[in-house]
Amino acid sequence: MTTERYNPRTAEPKWQTAWADARLFETRTDAAGEKYYVLEMFPYPSGRIHMGHVRNYALGDVIARYKRARGFNVLHPMGWDAFGMPAENAAMQNRVHPAKWTYENIDTMRKQLKSMGLSLDWSREFATCDVEYYHRQQMLFLDMLEKGLAYRKKSKVNWDPVDMTVLANEQVIDGKGWRSGAEVESRELVQWFFKITDFADDLASALDRLPQWPEKVRLMQRNWIGRSEGLMLRWALAPETAPANEREVTVFTTRPDTLYGASFIAVAPDHPLAQKAAEGDEALKAFIAETRHGGISAEAIETAEKKGYRTSIEAVHPLDATWRVPVYVANFVLMEYGTGAVFGCPAHDQRDLDFARKYGLPVKPVVLPPHEDPVAFSVGDEAYTDDGTIYNSKFLDGKTPAEAFEAVAAKLEATELFGKPQAARKVNYRLRDWGVSRQRYWGCPIPVLHCDACGVVPERRENLPVRLPDDIDFEKPGNPLDRHPTWRSATCPQCGGEASRETDTMDTFVDSSWYFVRFTAPRAEEPTDPQAANAWMPVDQYIGGIEHAILHLLYSRFFVRAMRECGHLDLDEPFKGLFTQGMVVHETYRDGREWVAPADVRIVEADGRRVATRISTDAPLQIGGIEKMSKSKKNVVDPDDIIASYGADTARWFVLSDSPPDRDVIWSEAGVEGAHRFVQRLWRLFTETAPKLGPAADGAAEATGGPALDIRKAVHRTVAGVSDDIERLAFNKAIARVHELVNQLAAAFGRLDPADAGARAAAREALSMLARIVAPMMPHLAESLWEVIGEAGLAAAAPWPAVDASLLADDQVTLPVQINGKKRGDLTVPVDAGKAEIERAVLALDFVSAALAGQAPKRLVVVPGRIVNVVV
Repeated sequence: MTTERYNPRTAEPKWQTAWADARLFETRTDAAGEKYYVLEMFPYPSGRIHMGHVRNYALGDVIARYKRARGFNVLHPMGWDAFGMPAENAAMQNRVHPAKWTYENIDTMRKQLKSMGLSLDWSREFATCDVEYYHRQQMLFLDMLEKGLAYRKKSKVNWDPVDMTVLANEQVIDGKGWRSGAEVESRELVQWFFKITDFADDLASALDRLPQWPEKVRLMQRNWIGRSEGLMLRWALAPETAPANEREVTVFTTRPDTLYGASFIAVAPDHPLAQKAAEGDEALKAFIAETRHGGISAEAIETAEKKGYRTSIEAVHPLDATWRVPVYVANFVLMEYGTGAVFGCPAHDQRDLDFARKYGLPVKPVVLPPHEDPVAFSVGDEAYTDDGTIYNSKFLDGKTPAEAFEAVAAKLEATELFGKPQAARKVNYRLRDWGVSRQRYWGCPIPVLHCDACGVVPERRENLPVRLPDDIDFEKPGNPLDRHPTWRSATCPQCGGEASRETDTMDTFVDSSWYFVRFTAPRAEEPTDPQAANAWMPVDQYIGGIEHAILHLLYSRFFVRAMRECGHLDLDEPFKGLFTQGMVVHETYRDGREWVAPADVRIVEADGRRVATRISTDAPLQIGGIEKMSKSKKNVVDPDDIIASYGADTARWFVLSDSPPDRDVIWSEAGVEGAHRFVQRLWRLFTETAPKLGPAADGAAEATGGPALDIRKAVHRTVAGVSDDIERLAFNKAIARVHELVNQLAAAFGRLDPADAGARAAAREALSMLARIVAPMMPHLAESLWEVIGEAGLAAAAPWPAVDASLLADDQVTLPVQINGKKRGDLTVPVDAGKAEIERAVLALDFVSAALAGQAPKRLVVVPGRIVNVVV
């Protein structure tokens, strides 16, 4: 009998409707079961989902469905990271309001995500551009302002002179604005900041309490925070060279052990000493002005050409009053890092070495590598930065760098300079306070006012929200809020006089730094319901790309600490478990210089090689490398096309099965077709076997031997393995086990005796368990399979199958058999076989009989459960 093929186009909408009608995935905080909060990083509503979204949300959905089946009370919400520059760009290009563009995209993407069959609690949905959301974000800002965690100061920023806005470091690409392409300038503006540095030590040390985070992510965060122990070291300035009223310069150094290798001091262009020196030096003024071109990010500074200007100032060496070093103004030193001044030891720092070679400064090695001759050792083009022995350093000679550090610190802590100790120990951090001001419209307004009489005044909470105006003009570059005819006008909450609103809006990283808390009580009047937040947080499993390993995660960790200080929740860390998935990649295709989309490509095998042609023109195509899916290279596969052709379950199964989830998955038509064939094979297995099973047995399947026992062992062992795999997020291994089980069951069911009630019961149990273990990965198909075998209710609401532990133990063991110490074969015996039984079985083996040639063995050694050795 021919079985009708499974049709996902009718099945998938049917089951999605059934889940929605049952409100199956809506979560109640007071529901039974241990809480489990699984969350994928919410998407930016750019227009359409891509295959990366499919993989990301499929991973989270497997966990959510599995945990629900295991009896957990699961929270699995969805929202939209909806503020930001792309919407403003669309407004300018398409003459459409950012809100209209954003909400239309949300509608499209919501529909696409729902077509994937994700078990999301849509009742908690919000977008960060919803007034209800940014209203509560403004409350948080006022709380942080009151606690001293938000403040305002003048700071250097990346300024795009065309878009007339501040750029984050990540938006500066090769020294140019990411959108305008204009050469970025360094400017000083008064900006709003969050005091993330107040938590620097805790943010660093707490990483050790996150064992369920990838080590590479924890390392990236440690490096970004950059905790270092060193000295604040004061250098006297030679009086005859110093500007008026300047006597000293302070540097922070982690390497006081290399002081005898000092060659220069470099100060930032905006260091007070540089500014004083420039008062009578026009060339220095010009140099300082030149340094304002280019970004201020660490990457921009590292990759830029190192430039310096030698001033007439000289500094006196702290350990030798007769030794003076020149003071430079340098473009690679920032006031925001340390003290804005460094001393250079070129032999043991590559940046210092490059600078010294460029300006002809001395390079004196003071750390001798192991096994090197102190007379012959020298530094060429590469600085020596490893460990060794201090030399060329007078009283420090022979010490290790650590010992020399302590010796220098002790000496200079006890030495006075102008009545104070010349050095003091200091823990410093690379981490800077978080600048959150952005000069753009489409963001959360900062709820403060500027009053001539009262200064900067926070808006009253009862006057919130400060809403964005709807009537906005994008015809000119810059921040439209600055140009709005009425929005800026306000009344000072303190004196009642005229005031103007702050026109800066918040960095969109702020929006995404607490959304996961808002999901716990998305309709609360306050930013959180502390009881709900404390009940659900931290997120048990957070899933997202490695590209967010530093800033988003670090800012989120800071934010929960700030919210704790403001009384909104009681925890330190937002994410208990973190998983960073790999990307979805695809071949690229080119027609001359034009990239061609996979949907317009035909590939055939010819003469043992793959040949590509363009479907629309029959033109031959060049097959390129496998790269991340991107619109620019057109190697993008539209999930809607895949779902329309094969169904959502096929797409889910493929992205989960192709490779370990932390590695890239290579999208291929052959792989998708293989996944779809397996969908059809499962459907045939169920539809062809179900009629042979008769009515469901009253009790659980039981078997002591024969086909029924073999079936039960296979399925129970698979369920145990799949459970373990999902717990470890090894979804590809779980899927491999399912493939193996289906092969075993297909063979067993082909020999099924309809008269064997035990075998029928075992087969029915196997199909019921199989439907439930594929349900997290292919939920629509699982519901159809559940229906085929006559199970009640929905598979998505069914409990995870219980495993009979007695079926997991092996009842046989295979022992290697040696003859005179060399393995010649194997022997399979019952696991509880005694020594005498094993000896009889060994002697009956053909290759043992042949070796003995009718003689008795000289010795027969049996190690139960391990090995047998026959000595001839």
